[in-house]
This record gives sequence, C-alpha cells and structure tokens, in this order.
Amino acid sequence: MNDYWLALVLGIVEGLTEFLPVSSTAHLRIAERLLDVPLGDGYWKMFSIVIQLGAILCLPIYFWRHIANLLSTFPRGEHRDRTIFTHPLSLTTLAFVVTAIPSFLLTKIIGKNLENFYIFGTSLLIGGVIMWAVDRMRAPWELAGPKTPGSPIHTWKMDDMGSAQALWIGACQILSAVFPGTSRSMSTIAAGQIMGMSRASALEFSFFLSIPTMAVATLYTLLKSMFTPEGGTNSIGVAQMTPHAWTILGIGFVVSFVVAYGSVAWFMAWVRERGFVPFAIYRILLGIAVLVFAGRLAG
Repeated sequence: MNDYWLALVLGIVEGLTEFLPVSSTAHLRIAERLLDVPLGDGYWKMFSIVIQLGAILCLPIYFWRHIANLLSTFPRGEHRDRTIFTHPLSLTTLAFVVTAIPSFLLTKIIGKNLENFYIFGTSLLIGGVIMWAVDRMRAPWELAGPKTPGSPIHTWKMDDMGSAQALWIGACQILSAVFPGTSRSMSTIAAGQIMGMSRASALEFSFFLSIPTMAVATLYTLLKSMFTPEGGTNSIGVAQMTPHAWTILGIGFVVSFVVAYGSVAWFMAWVRERGFVPFAIYRILLGIAVLVFAGRLAG
C-alpha cells in the first residue's frame, strides 16, 4: 500500500479506537499485520507511537473548560468541600501513580505481550464479557436517575468521586497495560461502575486519567526508541528522517487527532443514552476472530 494511504488508514484506526473501550493497541496491531507494515523498521514503530500522541492531544482541547475550572478551584473544589488530597486533579494524579509504578516495573512483560495475538484475543473476549455484565447490572439504575432509593450508583459527576474509587480505578488500569487487548478505557470505565460511578462520570474520569497515563507512556516509549544507541534494533534517530518521512508522520498525527476528537464527542453523547453493551458485543466477536487468527498463525 502507498505510504500516504497507509498513514491515513492507521491514523483513522488509532483515532477511532484510542478512547473507545475496544483496545486501540489490538486494533492497531491487527491493522499493521493485515497491511504488512514493516514493524521491524524503527520508523514504523515510531510512527505508531507518534499517532497516539495525536489522539491524546484531543483530550485537553476537548475538555479545556472543565480542566480550566478544576485548575481555578484547586484545592478546595467548586463547592469548597475538597482538600489538596481529594480534589479531582489530585485523584487523577493518585490513580495515575497507582498505575504507573507497577507498569514501569513490568515493562519487559508488557513488551512481550504486545506481540502475542492469543493475549489480544483472550483479553478482548474476557473484557467484553465483564463490560457487558457490569453495564447490564447498572442499566436499570442509570435509567432511574439520581436519588433513587437503594441505587448502587452514588457518584453521578466525576467531581464528586472519592479516593477509594481513584485507587481502585488506577489498580484496574494496570490490567490494560499488562494484558494488551484489555483496553485502558474498558478497565477504567468498568472499574468505576463497580465502585458506584455512573456511566458518564466513569467515562469522564477515564478520559481525564488517560491524559497523564497515555502522554507519559507514549513519550517514554518514543524517547527510548529515538535514543537507542546506534545499531540497536529500535534506533530511528531524527537525523535519519527525510521530508517524505516527516510528511507521512504528519498525516498520521493530524488524522489521528481529528478522528479521535470526533470519536470522543460522539462517545460522550452515546454513553449517556445507550451504555456500553454494543461495544461489549463487538469485543466478544472480535476476540473470537483474533483467537481464530492466532491459531492459524501458529498452525
């Protein structure tokens, strides 16, 4: 496939799936395999990292008003009932740290799992079942709305969440790092729902948590690949970049950003009314297909 079309397709795949609970990593790896992307080439490894940055950039822009409000009310909060430890920005940082330390220590295992299609398929399948079960159990209470007697949902806005919820969500996010295909969005959304958060509040916190999580992880991987000593298998050195290479990279980055922005806007509106079950069904079907594909590769 022509490099320009390849950049366009991969940018669309990344932008569409980065924030949906379907695993962008699995989709990108499957697309790269089907399109015969030469992943042994350091440039294309770097390309897949950079287009992730394009998708991540859409979040601070989409949520800029909410972010500005949180910054202006730090640390007491909008209702003056928060502390430096319980403000939403602090809770986002707490969840990020809970995820980051174990994920860093497990870097080698994570790297090996990124090449294992059996793990992709199994994670997609199991994650789909979990998402379906959790969302179906919470659906009646979502429809009933706030202040319904006996409701297991007690956090309807992200700004009202607590420390225990942040700790739990951060811990569950580790699964998405160790087992690619789990989906960072799926793990954080389902974890939030289990801890009494509404669909909308769990989704919004998932988006906010992804900003530091994905930015740090992506930048770390990018810098590591760019500055591997000469002769290393991942060495891509910026000095080796041609105008053509920069153009391809720019196309993937911009397309990923634009598609991700539209995906986030659509997803926020969809979830409030319809929930996550369609995504769960898609994950289950895709997981089965990936396991079949992995079996054929092994055979």
